Amino acid sequence: MSENIMSKTGQRLFRTSMGRRQFLKASAAASGGLMINFSWLGTAQAQTATDAQPVRLNAYILVSPDGGIIAMVPNPEFGQNVMTSMPMILAEEMDANWEDITAKTADYSPDDYQRQFTGGSQSIRQGWQSLRMAGAGAKTLLLMAAAAKWQVPVASLTAKNSVVSGPGGKSATFAELAQDAALLTLPEEIALKAPEDFSIVGQSKTNLEGHKVVTGQPLFGIDYKTEGTLIAGLVHPPAFGKTLDSADLETIKTMPGIVDAFVFDAMEPDYTRNYFDTTAFTKLIAIVGEKTWQVLKAKKALQVKWKTFDSYSEKMDRFGTLVDTAIPGGLESTASHREKMEALLASDLPVLRQDGDTAAAFANNEKVIERTYYAPYLAHNTMEPMNFYANVTDDAVHVAGPLQAPGFIVNSLASRLNVPPGKVRIEMTRMGGGFGRRAYSHYLVEAAVISARVKKPVRLMYTREDDMTMGIYRPTYMARFKAALDENNQLIAYQVDGVGVPEHSVHADRFPAGAVPNYLARGDAVQSNITTGAFRAPRSNFMGASEQAFLDEVAELAGADPIDFRLALFEKAISSPVGEHNDYDAARYAGVLKQVREQSGWDTLPASVKKGVGAYYCHNSYAAHVVTVTEKNGSPRADKVFSCVDCGIVVNPIAASNMVQGAVIDGIGNAMFGEMTFTDGQADKDNFNRYRMIRMNEIPSSVDVSFVKSHTDPTGLGEPPFPPIFAALANALYQHTGERFYEQPFVHKLESLKA
Repeated sequence: MSENIMSKTGQRLFRTSMGRRQFLKASAAASGGLMINFSWLGTAQAQTATDAQPVRLNAYILVSPDGGIIAMVPNPEFGQNVMTSMPMILAEEMDANWEDITAKTADYSPDDYQRQFTGGSQSIRQGWQSLRMAGAGAKTLLLMAAAAKWQVPVASLTAKNSVVSGPGGKSATFAELAQDAALLTLPEEIALKAPEDFSIVGQSKTNLEGHKVVTGQPLFGIDYKTEGTLIAGLVHPPAFGKTLDSADLETIKTMPGIVDAFVFDAMEPDYTRNYFDTTAFTKLIAIVGEKTWQVLKAKKALQVKWKTFDSYSEKMDRFGTLVDTAIPGGLESTASHREKMEALLASDLPVLRQDGDTAAAFANNEKVIERTYYAPYLAHNTMEPMNFYANVTDDAVHVAGPLQAPGFIVNSLASRLNVPPGKVRIEMTRMGGGFGRRAYSHYLVEAAVISARVKKPVRLMYTREDDMTMGIYRPTYMARFKAALDENNQLIAYQVDGVGVPEHSVHADRFPAGAVPNYLARGDAVQSNITTGAFRAPRSNFMGASEQAFLDEVAELAGADPIDFRLALFEKAISSPVGEHNDYDAARYAGVLKQVREQSGWDTLPASVKKGVGAYYCHNSYAAHVVTVTEKNGSPRADKVFSCVDCGIVVNPIAASNMVQGAVIDGIGNAMFGEMTFTDGQADKDNFNRYRMIRMNEIPSSVDVSFVKSHTDPTGLGEPPFPPIFAALANALYQHTGERFYEQPFVHKLESLKA
């Protein structure tokens, strides 16, 4: 954590020397320029530029001689708009002219940047302070350079719109001052702005890359290639639980345009995986050719035999803890998984948290309700199919493409190629969707192994069928909820039991923990050889849906308005919380509900308007939705959505609204239609002709977004609005149909009601 103090004038000061870990270590540009070694161990040292090329003020900021400012963005972009919001933070503290700013994605460089991971809705939250200090540090040096040049106190100077101004009408642009600033040393303390003084942060700015995206410029991994790049494709087992037996590779090698075909291990036997090395199929067949169509034809023509494998175990390093993971053998099916979850749910599950005596409370109160919820596996289905470029030579390893977490794969790649991690260059491209799928970067290793074999640059391409049948999926979940009301219709007891394959979804310390005197949370999981992983708002995407749908039914049993019922619970959590480890702020939680209530006109909507509400806390933020439902083409559909989010300071309101709207549509689509099933280890759906996605004519007519005004540092945004939209829709559908929705996807229930 950083150390900050207040100056005599009330400014917020941050130290530039604060401990053992390096904060901002800048590298000098090959062309020379101003460099700040912004280190935890010492003050920033500037080095003189050697020519007139762009000046690197620090790892985040370069200034061109023409006054243009290049903002280096450390985090991968997959639509959350960090390519605009992060430069906004830099420009704010630098007092740069926004029109001077352009953005560029930085290569993976742990020496220069603290966290280059897009996931967990943490990009802005984790980068907030680093970016502010980078901008403020650069401005401080420029002010010092002007003060020395004009022989005036630094305090007499101001910076605005990329210009430093001083007494007597003196002024100089940032570009003009860069060379002088290169001779100076950053002081131990620098001032950051108070939120009320922001002029860029909090204002809507259009996407810096918007024009490039809509004009089809090569931004994405699928666009990346160099001279002589070959196309690589994979052939993998047709079912989880199977592995390679034999393949007729020699015939494939004779086909037109095919350069090579071979079997390889993506991960070598006995390799200790890290948490994000997840992949079911480590023994694969690579087919490399000159053109995509040639590779696709060869894949189709390949004669291959598969065999079922037995159970085994593998070692995994779970963030520093070494564990042995058991992988079941055999062929698994959705039906058998559901049976196992039902059996596990009926057993005595491990206790995760217990307050009071739930058994006694259930026995001594007459109003008791119990419900069970289910959700299937989901495929990520990123718009841009999985792909990666690799060029492995004797001298270097260069990989480029769409991935969320370079830091989680660099050591895996280096180990597989038997090279030092420092020899690996990871270039991050824009991603055509991620949603957690691209945090598991085994496809990067696969591309590199193939390149090393053929000794040429390759671009590995998954087909949609590859992606949909190889994993990685959202786990399948089941949860049972039980609640008791006392004679005053107050929630006196609450129990949640969660199971899943291969994880349960229970967050034991979340709401309504802390608001109920008798509370019990339990959970356990069934192991599987089907690979799963993070899917937008992991675990929360089911728990938020089921919990909020259940609370709606409990409110109905209590004869209370759904929002009033929840607010009463939050009031209890504020005034007399139960337990000491509740991981939410009840006042902020209640705040989004109150705001969305007013925003939607909840209390004044006519009875003919069928509506539902849902609210949830995850990834450090709070979100609430109200959904109205209307009949369309003979089926109920979400019509209008009102969304309120408390995510602290909103850096770029227009982009933030777009993100919430995207989460709403994504959530409605998955709630209504999302489903992956398996039969004998094989994915039953391999393309969009069978895997149902939401269509343009099925999205809400409007999604009205508001944010709670706040001076709290930014928290998560990409994921928090996702879980509660499932429940808000389910609750609205109940009002419309008179039927509760306990299983996803909802379309099955709706079809049965029409029959």
